[in-house]
Amino acid sequence: MTDTTRGVAVVTGASRGVGKGIAIALGSAGMTVYVTGRSATESRASLKGQVLPGTVRETAEAVTRAGGQGIAVACDHADDQQVKALFDQVEREQGRLDLLVNNAIALHDNLIDPGPFWEKPPELVNLIDVGLRSSYVASYYAAPLLLKSEQALVVFTSSYGGACYMHGPAYGAQKAGGDKMAADMAVDFEGTGVSCVSLWLGPQKTERSAVAAVARPDSYGDIMEIGESPEFNGRVILALLQDPQLEAYSGKTLISAELAQDSGIPDDNGRQPPSFRTLLGAPLAWNPVRII
Repeated sequence: MTDTTRGVAVVTGASRGVGKGIAIALGSAGMTVYVTGRSATESRASLKGQVLPGTVRETAEAVTRAGGQGIAVACDHADDQQVKALFDQVEREQGRLDLLVNNAIALHDNLIDPGPFWEKPPELVNLIDVGLRSSYVASYYAAPLLLKSEQALVVFTSSYGGACYMHGPAYGAQKAGGDKMAADMAVDFEGTGVSCVSLWLGPQKTERSAVAAVARPDSYGDIMEIGESPEFNGRVILALLQDPQLEAYSGKTLISAELAQDSGIPDDNGRQPPSFRTLLGAPLAWNPVRII
């Protein structure tokens, strides 16, 4: 079982939103958390003309206030050399890594617009580069450090979009690809003490979704009422990391809300977020055949 009071984590894409909430929850358990993103001292993200607040420095400060040690690292996950430099820094300063949360993703302004993919900018496909490819690269450079931990975990933040139509083909491919990448990395890590899971989050209450609720009230109008807080998902990840049976989950795609129900983890308001398995679909069961 990992001692999270001395644990070391990297959370990518943590300037705001899901990554920020997860990082703060890890900090509340006393972890040292490296938070990455392009927004170093001022936000570089916007949606529908509105600048989205948040920087890695602000997130790191919030992690420290929560009881951990937050370390801000400005990192563009489209640049492999910057990603390598991030993990070189973790190695110099910590010597190991207990948790990697692959959360960085390039979300285009037009992602939530209605209409088919060919009527939207082709740049929407960038979320396969920063979202899927970037998760592979981060895991590649993190692996030697994860192998130095007694019990380590790689998490891919995913969604029901891996099983149903959600935001178009690029988004669906990124989510489904992350689910399969976690499954296959788990095969390579087998017997090492490092586990990999993909985690389906429910609707998230973030700075971005608050703007989306106004821009598309037909689809997202109630998201700030029914959604999960990012901190909730951070607590779910913590419970996984601390679970002595963690290895039994490795390679699986899991639903955050279901794990929370099993572990008795409520959201901030005491509400138990529901699973959308029946409505939106279930994670795939991968074929156990291995061709080496």
